[in-house]
Amino acid sequence: MAYHKPVGITCTTERKVKGNIIDAIRHKQRIFPIGRLDKPSEGLIFLTSDGDIVNKILRAENAHEKEYLVTVNKTLNKYFVEQMSKGVPILDTITKPCKVSIQNRLIFKIILTQGLNRQIRRMCEHLGYEVTKLKRTRIMNVHLGNLKPRQWRNLTQKEMAEINKAITNSKGSVIC
Repeated sequence: MAYHKPVGITCTTERKVKGNIIDAIRHKQRIFPIGRLDKPSEGLIFLTSDGDIVNKILRAENAHEKEYLVTVNKTLNKYFVEQMSKGVPILDTITKPCKVSIQNRLIFKIILTQGLNRQIRRMCEHLGYEVTKLKRTRIMNVHLGNLKPRQWRNLTQKEMAEINKAITNSKGSVIC
């Protein structure tokens, strides 16, 4: 399923954690998130009951795209875009090259194929910017679209078919 995680929800199945994603959704089936969005972030996250699919979608070497709209605390410039695009040193590594485009003075779009812990926030911090809002708008071929915070929907057959095709050569199984 596709879920619009609001700010303040924690991507954990630990029911003892206040504000966990499972209690927020209240789904009848046992489900768990594929990947994470940190508590101060919002946007698209997948949830599933199929444990085998998780690693196929999350493995960075599979190069599955994730798209974000990011608002920062000061004016963006060409240098920022160039540095973010080519990779930034964080967490004892250099981030993989990514696609970055300025949307307006304070908002940029970034498309990543890896998902290091708080990656976008750390990349921005390295360049002297603070993230004030972070929203994931797409994972692979699935867009957040008109889902409002706290809303979820099942993936369409077309979305499922495209995901299964994209992960065919990945490690794990396909979505059923």
